[in-house]
Amino acid sequence: MANEGMREVWATGSANWVRHQLLYDAVFAPFTTALLAAAGLAPGQRVLDVGCGTGTLLEAAVAAGAHPVGVDISASMAAAARRRVPGARVLVADAQDDDLLAAAQGAPFDRVVSRFGVMFFADPCAAFANLRAATAPGARLAFVCWRADEQDLFELGLRPLLARLDDPPGPSPSGVPGPLGLAEGAHVRRVLAASGWQDVTVEPVDGVCDYGVDGSDGVAERMAIVLGGRAGQAVRADLEPRLGPAGWDAAVEAGRQEVRERMVDGVVRFVAHAWLVTAGRESGRGSHNSTLA
Repeated sequence: MANEGMREVWATGSANWVRHQLLYDAVFAPFTTALLAAAGLAPGQRVLDVGCGTGTLLEAAVAAGAHPVGVDISASMAAAARRRVPGARVLVADAQDDDLLAAAQGAPFDRVVSRFGVMFFADPCAAFANLRAATAPGARLAFVCWRADEQDLFELGLRPLLARLDDPPGPSPSGVPGPLGLAEGAHVRRVLAASGWQDVTVEPVDGVCDYGVDGSDGVAERMAIVLGGRAGQAVRADLEPRLGPAGWDAAVEAGRQEVRERMVDGVVRFVAHAWLVTAGRESGRGSHNSTLA
């Protein structure tokens, strides 16, 4: 499997997403709304959701009368999506190089969508070419991915803990497989053009991530998300044994205080920054190339 490293990452990292799937849906709601508006899902369309996670877009596709198929590299994510959306077919596969059309057993796809699921490919050009190969003439691609200037989403609540490490990691690098793998707009355009997609648009979209759920102030929710993620797990594994229970509790409280400082009207809210990307496949009646910027 070309993305074996990412499969190993998500084998352990998926538990937090499954546990907090409704919280993630609430936090990412502005980006989900923007993506679905751009995708234009309609009755009868066959839709491929890449990196489908726990099934948010699959559920929306079913509600729109479309026929969705999800693909995820994580078996536990796929299992959660099947439980959530029994009417969707969900594949455990590598979207970079597996034959998705054969695995999905049906007609080519009219839409390819993804919410923060396409930044992890070892070879993004090969991956998007493989996705295009599974589509019908005139198909459309729509996805959201994080922008290069996004930091709070990955760091808020962790910074005081990271500062206690002997060798704290730097920011997540841009342009390599990971959360910021497609963080540069020009890179996104080059990847999609090289993989055969046309009429590429890459537009900034900002959204308020609101952690207040069911009347909560969002502090506990934000800390649960950030400590349960890959970086948070690594920080805990390093610090908790060294600091001991009392020291670890003090470090976490410093993280909570950082989060409290970002409260707006009594709730943890902050603006996150993403790209909304769309592209198309030629209809078979002539074509033209997208312009790189």
